[in-house]
Amino acid sequence: MTNTIIPFSLKDAPALIERLLPVQKLSADVYKERMAGGGQTLTSLGNFWKGRKPLILAKACVLGCLLPATENPKRDLEIFELLMGMDNISLEKRLREKNDKESRYALTLCRSSVYHSSYRDLTKLASRSDECGEDLFDHIWDYINEHLHTSANSFDQLTEQLGIMRYGRRPMLADTFCGSGQIPFEAARMGCDIYASDLNPVACLLTWGAFNIVGTSADKRERLAVEQKELMHRVQSEIDAMGVETDGNGWRAKVFLYCVEVRCPQTGWAVPLLPTLVISQGYRVVARLIPNHQHKRYEIEISSGVANETLAAAAKGTVRSDGRGQESYMIHTVNGVEYRTKISTIRGDYRNSDGSNNNRLRLWDYSDIKPHSNDIFQERLYCIQWMRPKKTGRGDEYEFRVVKEDDLQRERVVEQFVAENLRNWQVNGWIPDMRIEPGDKTDEPIRTRGWTYWHHLFNPRQLLIAGLIRKNVSSGADMLALMKALNINARLSVWHRTDGGGGSVQQVFSNQALNPLFDYGSRATQYLGPAIEFNPKAFHIRTNVDLLTIPANEITTETDIFITDPPYGDAVKYEEILDFFIAWLRKNPPPEFADWVWDSRRALAIQGEGEAFRRGMVAAYKRMTECMPDNGIQVIMFTHQSGTIWADMANIVWAAGLQVTAAWYVATETDSALRAGSHVKGTVLLVCRKRQGSYKTTRDDLAWEIQEEVEAQVQALTGLNQAAKGLYRDENVFEDADIQMAGYAAALRTLTRYAIIDGRDMTAEALRPRVKGETTFVDGLIGFAVDTANQCLVPQGIAKQHWDKLSGAERFYLKLLDLEARGAKTVDNYQNFAKAFKVRDFKALLASHKANNARLKSAVEFGRAEMGEGSELYESVLRAVLYAMMEMVKNIDSNEVLAHLTLNIPNYYGDMTQRELAIDLADYLAHQLEALRPEEASAARIVRELIRNQRLG
Repeated sequence: MTNTIIPFSLKDAPALIERLLPVQKLSADVYKERMAGGGQTLTSLGNFWKGRKPLILAKACVLGCLLPATENPKRDLEIFELLMGMDNISLEKRLREKNDKESRYALTLCRSSVYHSSYRDLTKLASRSDECGEDLFDHIWDYINEHLHTSANSFDQLTEQLGIMRYGRRPMLADTFCGSGQIPFEAARMGCDIYASDLNPVACLLTWGAFNIVGTSADKRERLAVEQKELMHRVQSEIDAMGVETDGNGWRAKVFLYCVEVRCPQTGWAVPLLPTLVISQGYRVVARLIPNHQHKRYEIEISSGVANETLAAAAKGTVRSDGRGQESYMIHTVNGVEYRTKISTIRGDYRNSDGSNNNRLRLWDYSDIKPHSNDIFQERLYCIQWMRPKKTGRGDEYEFRVVKEDDLQRERVVEQFVAENLRNWQVNGWIPDMRIEPGDKTDEPIRTRGWTYWHHLFNPRQLLIAGLIRKNVSSGADMLALMKALNINARLSVWHRTDGGGGSVQQVFSNQALNPLFDYGSRATQYLGPAIEFNPKAFHIRTNVDLLTIPANEITTETDIFITDPPYGDAVKYEEILDFFIAWLRKNPPPEFADWVWDSRRALAIQGEGEAFRRGMVAAYKRMTECMPDNGIQVIMFTHQSGTIWADMANIVWAAGLQVTAAWYVATETDSALRAGSHVKGTVLLVCRKRQGSYKTTRDDLAWEIQEEVEAQVQALTGLNQAAKGLYRDENVFEDADIQMAGYAAALRTLTRYAIIDGRDMTAEALRPRVKGETTFVDGLIGFAVDTANQCLVPQGIAKQHWDKLSGAERFYLKLLDLEARGAKTVDNYQNFAKAFKVRDFKALLASHKANNARLKSAVEFGRAEMGEGSELYESVLRAVLYAMMEMVKNIDSNEVLAHLTLNIPNYYGDMTQRELAIDLADYLAHQLEALRPEEASAARIVRELIRNQRLG
């Protein structure tokens, strides 16, 4: 189809993301991508970056900003789904692409007229849309062009044409907190011109890799792969010339295992600190501690293929704690007597007169690469895993061996070489010479080990290999390979005993801290090489990309769309921990990075949630707003954690000259979140435009306006749920939590339209420092707006006049029971509604807090609890009805049940509305519990009839 593209024809059209976004399906695809772990498109560049947003989420935001919202929302929804690969035909292709037994079965069901499984269930069995080729979308373009009056046959064509229709050019998209490059990469892949920046050069290097390694042509990728193999071949050749990774009998080292060794203050024995004596679970290898009474130390023997009993007995090592978070002890036995000493005692922890903490560790100096002989913490090589090619068949055979004198001699060769070359290599920038700057996360290695320079986090073998790689670095790809090597080959690299191949050395940043270990694994060169290769699928990006290492408030590029993921309340101290890499990269970088600032610039980083954070955010977003045309649009992503989040973001938006036009909540649970229980996060997408004019209003007028806006928004989305039933196989487009979020956005949309409220300059109000415990003018407005949004979420089956009388805890229980009856049991729903209804302790009302299987307590599970004055359900009609239901289930006499009910409901006989509310609630509970707990549903019906038939005369 050929249509004439008219510049600026969509200049003033609302964006689709301002009207609708199918967050339920989007959440399913987000979950699918996040669960891919290291298989995600960009993670192979550096999986140490933990704050990455899924590509599918970025794609949804880009499309949502470019697509127009028309008078036909159902058609708009269909178009969006086609472009996202969410429609039935695309889903069939994705299932076919996966091509496994489960997916083929799901494909059969998908085509069946009796198919009723959810979109989320299907996506678990399908390929991700970002993994599939362009042919996934072959069937969509005629329909797309007909609706949008475009003439595109690919995403880059569609993006350019929509950009011309909105902005008169191919759209320019910016991300000023680019992090690992997820947002700009996906936007470029879709056809946007890109401006990307970040204060931290490691973030910019990851973004550079996204465009120049993943986003390059297949031919260039092949050349990069060859160059990378040549780099590691040069390193291997130098190592082999030293003879420090082979035993002379055809075996080559794979992993060197080290542990800390300390002198027991009670016995004088040198004790290796091993959290477990198991070395390899799969190969059934254990360490045995053999007392050497003459030298008061333990010899370590290695046994392979041991029996189950031996393996189980070896689970406990010489260092352990009494529970998670408890202080560790060194534990060993001499002559049948067990000795336990706290690690803090061994370290010599004490408190200074000023209240600060200190210890008796020697602080390592500039030239140290290993402990001094009189240091408290020594280091010991205690086992080596060797490998050699199998004599018959393919692959290698492996062997764990005790450390012998010739192994120690090879260690001494490495130590001597590194010691002799350390200063020269530091001058050349091949080994770091940078001090560890104290901080929340960087204090840990200083305090617990005495390490004061970044090279102290690497032992001599690791310094040798990393130094040789750094010596041979000549490109950005080499620098990224070096970062990968550093992350999996340091004194902080965990030896994982249960992985295939006998075990594996894992990354330093398995969490976002710098935690020194009692034992660790060190990779030999041949084991390291394949692990740092880049092997993602190539996507040839042809648009223009501008990448800078500057703060967000220094942008000067005119930009149409901003999509940003700022560090709001971010617990990841990237400005501290990324010095781990910067220390290795900062001297003599390749020419393409010569102009970058190779420093974390902690003082300039936006961090935390305090006053400095708010002012930093305002400065950044004000500058972005100034660089945006009048019809430009911004999407701000942030994590919904803080109870003051809405007031904070309203302050920032107001002061930056922006107005909220929409907000959406996307669930982002992963299996790791499930294991962490209730520590679940979701992402809020806050959509903003430039605030036009300087409108004034009063608080009284604003109240009516907010109420009308919220009610209209809620009704619109509820109506769209009904209109799209067939499209979604009877699934809702929006759950109540989504409608609640849209209600908040409608309230913010109204609030942030005004520059002056009750004569107050809202920009000045937004910038006014917070006083702890104070409810500011903005807080009050936001609170009113949120309450208004919540009032619109009355569950079907409860009369509005009764809902208005209920406490927050009662509303929470009834609303979440409604969601449970519809199968929605993610804990983030409970968290969000608890905040919405101002429930102080919602966990007291839950029987399960599991991330994807949370559940309210039943009437029987409540029992007699939550009846006292300390409960948020105290003297509530709902608690009285639940108590009566519990008694009915336990076969208490009905007259007694009714008598207790009248006592438990305050003013039961004096206020007839209390009785009517009890009947209404019992009827509602009976309906909702029918499928969940039939016995309690029956009890609720009996309670309802008891009240109805009660004689009051």
